Amino acid sequence: MKAKTPESILKDIFGYDQFRPLQREVIKNVLDKRDTLAIMPTGGGKSLCYQIPALLLDGLTVVVSPLIALMNDQVGQLDQNGVPAVFLNSSLSSEEYQDNMRRVRSGEVRLLYVAPETLLTPRLFALLDSLKVDCLTIDEAHCISEWGHDFRPEYRQLEGVRKRYPKAVCLALTATATPQVRADICQHLRIAADNEFVASFDRPNLLIEVLPKNDPLGQTLQFLQRYPGQSGIIYCFSRKQVDDLTAALRRQKYSVRAYHAGLSDDERKQNQDLFIRDDVQIIVATIAFGLGINKPNVRFVVHYDLPKSIESYYQEIGRAGRDGLPAHCLLLYNYGDSQKQRYFIDQKQDLEREVALRQLSMLTHYAESGGCRRVLLLEHFGETYAAANCANCDNCLAGQKEEADITVPAQKFLSCVVRTGERFGAAHIVDVLLGSKNEKVLKFNHQTLSTYGIGSEFSRKQWEQIGRQLLQKALLAKDDEYGGLTLTEAGRKVLRAKETILGVLPAADAPTSAAKRKGEAAYDGVLFDRLRKRRKELADAAHVPPYMIFSDRSLADMAANTPRTREAMLAVNGVGEVKLKHYGEAFMEIIRQYCQEKGISARPKAPAARRTAPRLSSEETAEKTGAVPRHVVVAQAFNAGQTLAGLVEQYIVRPITILDHLTQYTQEGGVLRASDELQQMVALPPELQASTLAAFAELGPEKLRPVYDRLNGLVNYDELKILRLIFLSQPR
Repeated sequence: MKAKTPESILKDIFGYDQFRPLQREVIKNVLDKRDTLAIMPTGGGKSLCYQIPALLLDGLTVVVSPLIALMNDQVGQLDQNGVPAVFLNSSLSSEEYQDNMRRVRSGEVRLLYVAPETLLTPRLFALLDSLKVDCLTIDEAHCISEWGHDFRPEYRQLEGVRKRYPKAVCLALTATATPQVRADICQHLRIAADNEFVASFDRPNLLIEVLPKNDPLGQTLQFLQRYPGQSGIIYCFSRKQVDDLTAALRRQKYSVRAYHAGLSDDERKQNQDLFIRDDVQIIVATIAFGLGINKPNVRFVVHYDLPKSIESYYQEIGRAGRDGLPAHCLLLYNYGDSQKQRYFIDQKQDLEREVALRQLSMLTHYAESGGCRRVLLLEHFGETYAAANCANCDNCLAGQKEEADITVPAQKFLSCVVRTGERFGAAHIVDVLLGSKNEKVLKFNHQTLSTYGIGSEFSRKQWEQIGRQLLQKALLAKDDEYGGLTLTEAGRKVLRAKETILGVLPAADAPTSAAKRKGEAAYDGVLFDRLRKRRKELADAAHVPPYMIFSDRSLADMAANTPRTREAMLAVNGVGEVKLKHYGEAFMEIIRQYCQEKGISARPKAPAARRTAPRLSSEETAEKTGAVPRHVVVAQAFNAGQTLAGLVEQYIVRPITILDHLTQYTQEGGVLRASDELQQMVALPPELQASTLAAFAELGPEKLRPVYDRLNGLVNYDELKILRLIFLSQPR
């Protein structure tokens, strides 16, 4: 019989063709019995780093996790793959607990999941002392460090567990550790530096966006319209906000449930299960939700309020797109949210307060930055991003912002900071500039200052943007502890010498980002929906979440490559021998029937590197290959009578992508046939449509931003694209 290897287990048990970055190296290190620290991004495949060794080592693998939900999820998925594993935690009845203890004692299981509190009990020590423990895995290892965002004192006691089982190799895993936290973990677990593996923190499939928070409910509703029927999580700061937003979304007929500590255990569990099983589309939650939940098909994460730290933010957005398909992460931010957090931080003591203030300062810098979001996120975790433009965050997709002379408003802001004594935060400075009569302004007699009320040309939001730019240009410095602003030497020089200051003149209304999702998957959407329906039926019958049958990525692979034989199905991402045996025929039956209906012949599986649709041909590619540019092909098909809906189905893209190609064709001088389809896509009142077309006539159709600003944001970017194409299609 052929010996098992990490590669054979990866394919036969888990259904994957190749390892993700560093998985093979970490697994080898563990099998060589070298204590190891592995840092991998959320959704980066950490669990396989101990699950595969557990199937190759002789003894038991103990997995320490602080999260009951993670244990339940991991054991459920292992069961679907035919791997014997159990957990011991408070969710079990007394009989279930005893039965799992028996299975561990008998050597029947290979993996045991426990919480640190459970592991540190005499009963568990007595059980493990009677067994051969080959591997001690510590998940969420950042909990060991006081400098981490989620320090837990009981994790410090795991050092004693290591000493109790000296022959067990130790594997520490986390997705959210800065260099300082990594050093702390290694010190406490005595892991050598050359046994530390740090994968890239980048999640390239996540579109990252930060919007100025001005109408949070309206902004959220507009965002949700882009993801009908998709799974998503919305994070709020407080329980009340969760309840209010959940009620508002229900009134808009969204499938939504709440999750926070104020609900009963039964209600929380029910709501979480409904979401995991795809019976509910959206969960509105405090940060308590999602820890340890490996639901792969979360297509969006919205932060309605500011998270607690960059580590928390990274962990929370990491719950989106775990299947590798595109997902969208939106943060709504305003300065008031950071002040709300300051209030709670001020209740903390000493080191805890110092750490929290530092984390808040870094988070607000990230939210207010005009630079690449990925660069900032990865720098926080000690990683350098190779490219200057990630092409998948709001700032990079917006392109180079045109700078203007902002000397006068900058001098007003700097002068106001000086005249108020260089001790107040940005919110108070803006109050003075706008001539506010609030209690704080009057208390300090700031209504008597020469800078009082001199900023009426801008709104509060615009002044806040100017203040952020002055911080980014190092003309101002902010005290991390109290938030007060002071002028730097460069800022004083600007006031004295009256140098010209260039910056981005803030728009009257911050636009909704025109950011687009990357990498539309090249699969048949109709077939995908049929497969998803069958998956739901099988999951409900088995009382498991749908993703435990197959992930969305597996279904997309099936819908792209239409496997109709055992060999072809085994080539699908995530299909191993056990799942093929249990579910393969049910899905192949649907695929065969669909292919017969559509007259689709058998085709080989696409290479792994080509499983997502390449971007439609650029002019440069067309010139090199001699091919007709894709936008021309699309326009010619449209002029030949093909409908917009037909083009969307043919190229398996979003409607807005087809509009972009038709727009490029008309901007190059092409003429499109008359069609009512475009007009039918517009849901705006006739007078607003007329105003928009008039704005295009006056300002030109080259850029959307000037027209957006002229209309005060009343028409969103998708609608502007449709109306621009209508404008370009009109006879001249």
